[in-house]
Amino acid sequence: MREWTREKRLRTRSENGTVALGEMMTELLVAPKLVVLRGELGMGKTTLVRGMAAALGADAAEVASPTFTLVHEYKGRKTRLIHLDLYRLENESELETVGLWEIADAPDALVMVEWGDKFASVMERADAEVSMTEGEVENERLLLVQWRDR
Repeated sequence: MREWTREKRLRTRSENGTVALGEMMTELLVAPKLVVLRGELGMGKTTLVRGMAAALGADAAEVASPTFTLVHEYKGRKTRLIHLDLYRLENESELETVGLWEIADAPDALVMVEWGDKFASVMERADAEVSMTEGEVENERLLLVQWRDR
């Protein structure tokens, strides 16, 4: 896997703070990008995507976890935000089934992929990674954003 060349550490202590960080991240992670989104259940990954959707001009109220549908697409003013959850996929061939590579190649797509780290091919193609972990106090989330300069 190629190394990340840049990183930013962020912290939030509320749902609104997580939404705000998502809004800010759209300035760091400009389409086209394939971003692996890491974090255990309940870390706020979907909340982060909600903030990104709002900043891009999509309807943030429509943002929901793609756990059972695998793929959700939100149309912004100029950018499509694609949110995928690969947890239920078991092998590389299933990535073709959901159309991940076609989605990732679109010039107007910011693609956020949960559980992408299960697949070496996703990690190899990823332009960035966002890791969310619990902080030391209640509701605190620590985010590590890593990316490569183009």
